[in-house]
Amino acid sequence: MSANRTPATRFLRATGQHAVIEPDEFTEGGFVLSIGGAEQSHVNLSDPEDIFYEYLRRIGHVVDLAAPWGEPITALHLGAGALTLARYIQATRPGSAQYAVELERELLDFVLQHLPMPEGTALHTVIGDARESLATLPADLRFDVVILDIFSGPEAPAHIATTEFYQEAAARLTARGVLIVNVGDEPGLTLVRSQVAALRRAMADVSAFAEAGMFAGRYPGNVILTGTQGPWPEVWTAALTARGPHPAKVLSGVELDVLSD
Repeated sequence: MSANRTPATRFLRATGQHAVIEPDEFTEGGFVLSIGGAEQSHVNLSDPEDIFYEYLRRIGHVVDLAAPWGEPITALHLGAGALTLARYIQATRPGSAQYAVELERELLDFVLQHLPMPEGTALHTVIGDARESLATLPADLRFDVVILDIFSGPEAPAHIATTEFYQEAAARLTARGVLIVNVGDEPGLTLVRSQVAALRRAMADVSAFAEAGMFAGRYPGNVILTGTQGPWPEVWTAALTARGPHPAKVLSGVELDVLSD
């Protein structure tokens, strides 16, 4: 099923902003979701494995390593957006069971109406706050990947950016499960530093994955933090560095101390 190639608009009551979905004139099958005039997500309905935003590609590469290639997984998305990563997981790991939590009911309905998921996708949607919704999921439900994509700047939800929340999320992981956190931050990386510290208290090991220049802390951007339940696999460092986007850099172990509070 293909989406309409004309722009569509929906008013989001929770934020008082307008969401717009419009065709990407440079990508066949591509669409852009904007909220309040700011570009928020990009999807390629013709090729869901094609991820436009670099930080989402990096998250996708971490997901690739979480289980043998092509094997179905269970995934929890805290912050749905246009469901770019849910589409990627369905394309690369058919049969996966996925849950998406989104605060804006109108946004999720809008996205699913105009950018339908691939046929056969097992996606369960939950409307509500990320932390509160996590607690309402079935007690025995466990995930191979939990992806948090809520932080978009130095002002982060206080009840989310905590060790206690990460411990609650970690308790939802399978034995092989990983917790992946996208941190959008400003120069100085204040939020990144605080989240590295919080994740280190909740997980056995933590890594940071980003464009190599991000770690100098001179300009805004995204850093992908991954919490593991055992030692960070060094083979993952090599794999992520090789896969890019380039130039790519992974910090783990004592190298990550440069981002400690």
